Parts: sequence; C-alpha cells; structure tokens
Amino acid sequence: MSEAKATVYDKVEEAARSGARSDPSKVAYQKPQPFGMVPDIFLSGALDLDGDQREWVEQAPDVFFRPLVLNTTQGFYVNILRVRKAGVLSRHRHYGPVHAFTLRGSWRYLEHDWTAFQGDYIFEPPGETHTLVVPEEASEMITLFHVTGGYTYVDPQGEALGYEDVFTKLDAARRHFAAVGLGEDYAMRFVR
Repeated sequence: MSEAKATVYDKVEEAARSGARSDPSKVAYQKPQPFGMVPDIFLSGALDLDGDQREWVEQAPDVFFRPLVLNTTQGFYVNILRVRKAGVLSRHRHYGPVHAFTLRGSWRYLEHDWTAFQGDYIFEPPGETHTLVVPEEASEMITLFHVTGGYTYVDPQGEALGYEDVFTKLDAARRHFAAVGLGEDYAMRFVR
C-alpha cells in the first residue's frame, strides 16, 4: 500500500476510534475503487499563470498551451490557451463539443456576434467551423478549453489545411518538455 493511501486509512481508523463513526458523513469511503480505474490528476496551482513557464508549450509564435488532461483513451484534452498577440489565430472545424472559460483578456469568432471576456463561458457544438480572433485591445488572452475529438484547420471555403487532436497535443508537449529540461515523460502526468 502506498504511503498516501496508508495515511488516509490511518486517518479513517483514527476517526473511527475517536467516535466519528457516530457521524457517518465524517468517515471516508471504506471500499476499494473500481478495478482498472485510472488515477486522479491533481495539479496544484493549475491556474497559477505566472508559475513555471516551462509548462507552457509553444504552439506558434506568441501562442502557448498548458496541458491539464490529455485523455488518449477517450479522445479529449483540457488545456489553457495563452495568446500574447492580437490578430487571427486560426480557422477550424470541430468534430466534437468544446467547452471554454475565459480567464483573462478577450477573444471572438468572426462567424459570431459575441466577444468572450474574463469570466465568460462558451459552448461550441460539434461540426461548427469558426475563425478565432484576439482583438487589438487585448494584450493577452487566456482561456481554458475542454476539446472533445479533434478539429481540422480549414481555409475560408472549408478545404482542409491540417488537424489537431489529443495525440498532436501530446506529441508537442513531449517535444517541448524534453527541450526545456523537464524530460519528455513529464507529459505523461497529464495522460489518462
């Protein structure tokens, strides 16, 4: 048994001995987790945007992502996108749903009449094609994205130019972490 699990079990036993059993809400779950369940991901300070800058993977000049989850078995990823320039970032078509939460700055899609600001939530349905723009007045845009499936970069007429998915994100992260001295296996902490 790992030291962390032993500590939890010791606390449960101590609570039981001290009479906490009279209040079942204060007793930890007593059975093992399901066989084959993957471990949790716990990232302390995940929204510390000024922390270790080596964790930000350069995607393009002035465009970075920080992986939080790279789920290769279910085909999704969660990352924080940081853009440090104004202008058109990309035009792409999604094959699965996307959830976004703006943390800093602003951004919009040419195809919509809204602009996302800090604190705004956006749902993007599967099949949607849009052109991401960071406005001139935004010195930086930081948004948490949960992307299911992949997307295809397209030209204005929808002709495919490239693609991105959890596997391309993982490859980019492995190369980046190796180059900055964290080692390519550092990316595995995000894989489930």
